[in-house]
Amino acid sequence: MKKQVFKFLAKTNKLLLPSLGKQEVDMSKAKKWQMALIGWRYYVTRNSLD
Repeated sequence: MKKQVFKFLAKTNKLLLPSLGKQEVDMSKAKKWQMALIGWRYYVTRNSLD
């Protein structure tokens, strides 16, 4: 059940949230909201794969 929720969140993130990798955001110069977005996407992706 938990995995299905995270898979749904991962698909939603892909559609709604901006891709910072395509924008070539430098991790050392990223703003706080960009770091939070990166962390959120990592958390969701990590849990959807386990």
